[in-house]
Amino acid sequence: MQNHHAARSPKSPILNVMIQAVHKASRNLVRDFGEVENLQISKKGPGDFVSNADLKADRLLRKELTKARPDFGFLTEEGAPIVGTDPTSRWIIDPLDGTSNFLHGLPHFAISVALEQNGEIVAGVIYDPLKNDLYSTEKGAGAFCNDRRIRVTKIQSAQECFLATGLVLGKESFDQRALTDLAHLQGRGIGIRMWGAASLDLAYVASARFDACWQDGLKPWDVAAGVLLIKEAGGYVLDREGKPFTLESTSLVAGPPLLVRDLLKVLNEQ
Repeated sequence: MQNHHAARSPKSPILNVMIQAVHKASRNLVRDFGEVENLQISKKGPGDFVSNADLKADRLLRKELTKARPDFGFLTEEGAPIVGTDPTSRWIIDPLDGTSNFLHGLPHFAISVALEQNGEIVAGVIYDPLKNDLYSTEKGAGAFCNDRRIRVTKIQSAQECFLATGLVLGKESFDQRALTDLAHLQGRGIGIRMWGAASLDLAYVASARFDACWQDGLKPWDVAAGVLLIKEAGGYVLDREGKPFTLESTSLVAGPPLLVRDLLKVLNEQ
């Protein structure tokens, strides 16, 4: 039998840096989230306040990560990419994934940080500060939630699948296709949830809370950490055409290998 310590996550210095950074940035977010509910009833509305919370978290993350690795670049939701003096390494960050949830006082959002080196994601952290769930992974070292090893589900058939997804608002071509897909999947009896934070959708697939995830219209910072987490938890991440997912892909189907194949078959049979 495994002893208790065998399942614990061995953390490299770089992963520790990432974990420290998300913990620091999360403190303000949690405080600001507490304020959002008071703002719901004010005339001004909470929109600007949330944008500020987002930017504040972004600045804090960048400050912490730069302190530890001054040469690395950044790809972030909050501005143009920054190329570091080491062009092979960059942080890919989403300081507040689940902005609409945050804005409405819905306690489901996360900070996502990934490290890309030579075009490949090598480490990722997703932190849900309200539930105090810290998902972490490094290439070749497995996937963990709060230091406990996580694995994707054993479900193999789309018929039994509990699926996470999200709709991209404001892009009609995506919307139309996604709505058709959604109706098709539901018609096949697949349980579907839309929780509004792609990073946590992927973290939940890695930890078998969801069986699989299907998304269209993605940006790299939504998924960079989550994709590695799923791979390290024994899953596949492919695009809609069944090709390996890259950060340039705009669609994603993720979960255990056989289930991903089955879902792609269902999605593409229309």
